[in-house]
Formats: sequence, structure tokens, C-alpha cells
Amino acid sequence: MSRRLLLGSAAAGSALFGSRLQAADYVTVLTGGTSGVYYPLGVALAKIYGDTIPDARTSAQATKASVENLNLLQQGKGEIAFTLGDSLIDAWNGREEAGFPKKLDKLRGVAAIYSNYIQVVASKESGIASIADLKGKALSVGAPKSGTELNARAVLAAAGMSYDDLGKIEYLPFAESVELMKNRQLDATLQSAGLGVASIRDLATSVPITVVPIEAALIEQIGQPFYAATVPAGTYDGQDSDVPTAAVPNYLVTHSDVPDETAYQMTAQLFGHLDQLASAHAAAKAIRLEDALNGMPLPLHPGAERFYDEKGMKR
Repeated sequence: MSRRLLLGSAAAGSALFGSRLQAADYVTVLTGGTSGVYYPLGVALAKIYGDTIPDARTSAQATKASVENLNLLQQGKGEIAFTLGDSLIDAWNGREEAGFPKKLDKLRGVAAIYSNYIQVVASKESGIASIADLKGKALSVGAPKSGTELNARAVLAAAGMSYDDLGKIEYLPFAESVELMKNRQLDATLQSAGLGVASIRDLATSVPITVVPIEAALIEQIGQPFYAATVPAGTYDGQDSDVPTAAVPNYLVTHSDVPDETAYQMTAQLFGHLDQLASAHAAAKAIRLEDALNGMPLPLHPGAERFYDEKGMKR
């Protein structure tokens, strides 16, 4: 096929959609570590987009998750990203201590999706049964300045603690944290992810664990966007009862330089293929169109807004 014919086909496709969507548009989905929930969902989302958005070249990129994802979007290095709600608020407000030296003003909302549960998991032999029991113990808090690590700081601060109160601190991704726990080099790991995260399931099948409660009074100290939730009994091997914990919403976010039609298609195809996402990870079963605008802390992308307008949904 000649270059002229290819270009002609691309122009026809763009005209058909009446937008700036062009041939060879890239749709890179920014995810998280490969042992978390963002990654399998991102891989599934990239496949959905590749199958349904005309002429788009799609890929899923493993990252350090929320904070890195938002900074990459601001730089135009990706088209859509997963992020925790508290990181998104910090990025929009330019909170330097959270990893955002200035306001990330190009960020635009796509959808609220499922919630992350802050899961503090300790080895049974550590004797850790509460957040206060973490004093003097070895804890992994996720990659530096990741969304998980920011969650760890928030939980400890609400309990009147800091990293200085711990015996040892490790900044490791989920899978590496679990390996150290299996080898008795860590007492506990804090992981902010959907329920049933693969790394904790792996840990629970290898060593006896305790899912450490985060009580409602502590969550009130943290404040919005955190809220009280439950890790249901049986989520992990050896977890025989419900455990109270904190949860925080996740969002899909894009940036202002993404063409309107691309953002429209990314939003429409997300909600048109929720079954495929749920097949990739059970956390996606909690994604609902009626909740898509809940708590959105920044402006929607015009393309996403058009989709919601068509559904009769307003912020």
C-alpha cells in the first residue's frame, strides 16, 4: 500500500470522527508496578483501546504509579493514567512535599474508578496487631513518593507516628516487599491497592499473616479523600474475619493536549468494556458509570465531558 493511500485513509478516518484524532495517534496507558492492580488493568485497557479506537497505537507502561504517572502526564509522556485521589489532589494543588514542585495544570479528569484499600499486612510471628505495634518494627512503604508511600505517611501521621518511630524502613515495590517478608527481613508491608492484590495473596500462601486494622477514629484524623472500608474475611488465606481499614478513590486522568475525540473514545470504550477489565482483575467490578464523576477534584477533559453529557450526567 502506498504512502499516499495510507495518508488518504488516515484523513478519511479523521473526517469520519469529525475530530483531531489522527492516524498513528499513540495511546499510552500509565499504570504501576507489575505486581499491583494498576498494571493488569492498564494492559487490559490498552488492548481495549487498540481494538476500538481507530488508528490508535496503544501500549501499557509499568511505572512507580500515581506520583510518577501524574508528572509524566504533565510532560505529555502518556495519554491516560491511573492515580490515587490524594495524589491527584496534591498534584493539582502543587504540593511539593508530595512530589509536585508546582501545580500540574495540564491534568484533566476522565473517570473515578474503583477504590484502593490501604492494606497493612504483617507476619504473624512479628506480633503486630495494630498500627501502634509498628513502632520499632521493619516496614516497607512502597516506592519513594509513590501514592502508596504517601498513604503510609498519612496513616502513620494520623497515629501520631513518623518513619523515625520505625525500626527499619524500606521503599520497595509490592513484590519485593513480599519477598523480604518471606525471608524474615521485614515485619510488615503497607500496600495501597485493590482487594485481592496478587502480592499479598502470594505472601499469604507462603507465611501466616495478620491484616492489621486501621480504625475509623484514625481515618477521621487523616480526612478526605480517605474513608472507612473493610477488607472482607477470606480476601487472603488465613484471614478469618473482616478487618476495618481505610480506602481512597482511584481515578483515570489524561492531559489537556490529548485531542478531544481521543479523550471521548478513551472514556466511552472504558465504560463500554467493563467486563474485559473485570476479567483482568476483580477490582474493576467496582467501576460503575453512575459513580464516574464522584469527587472528581479537577476539570474534566472536554472529550470526557462530552461523553457524560450524552449520558445525561453532570458534575
